[in-house]
Amino acid sequence: MPSPVRIKTGREVDNLRQLALRMGGLAEGILDKSLRAVWNRDPVLADEVVRDDLAIDRIDVEIDAAVLSVLALRAPVASDLRQTLAIKTMATDLERIGDLARNIAGSASRLAERPPITPPTILRELADDSRRLLGRALQAFADLDGELARTVLREDDEIDEIEGRVIRASIDRIESRPDASRQEIDLIFIAKNLERVADHATNIAEEVILAAESVNLKHAEKLAP
Repeated sequence: MPSPVRIKTGREVDNLRQLALRMGGLAEGILDKSLRAVWNRDPVLADEVVRDDLAIDRIDVEIDAAVLSVLALRAPVASDLRQTLAIKTMATDLERIGDLARNIAGSASRLAERPPITPPTILRELADDSRRLLGRALQAFADLDGELARTVLREDDEIDEIEGRVIRASIDRIESRPDASRQEIDLIFIAKNLERVADHATNIAEEVILAAESVNLKHAEKLAP
């Protein structure tokens, strides 16, 4: 595998990168906490997720201001400009991952109030895969590693397939055990939010490839001749 691309950047862009990486770490942490709230039926952890999401929102606002400053005052060269724009888009994806974690925490709170059911193994598999994809996308950004970013793109279809299996299994269980339908619906909500986390990880991976290689893969399949 080729070595990650190393691009020399200005101090302002380096500071932006550090903000984005800190935001990414918070997004990983809040997602992990929301899932622990589900597995452990822990409403206290679920409440913490709501508060933790505010920290992500604050960094999102800070990145907005820093990006405007770089664009308005520094006239960044091509590589810095690509990274600056990629970080702005990445921050939007990370902020939405925080929102998705809040959604999962909401499901965790409701599940904790109702008779317990055992989350299926496949839902845990979906959670692990979505978390791994997010971590890999963030590592690709940290290293500006286009090849690592491409592994994220290749695995997204598998996440979609697992999500579909979770939903079908929950629907089957609702038919056989309607008294647990509300819990099963929350498991479906969790699966759909995890699939969206993977989508945002894919968006981040595409931004890494754009920043590192000047290759725009957004909508590539739909726009292909």
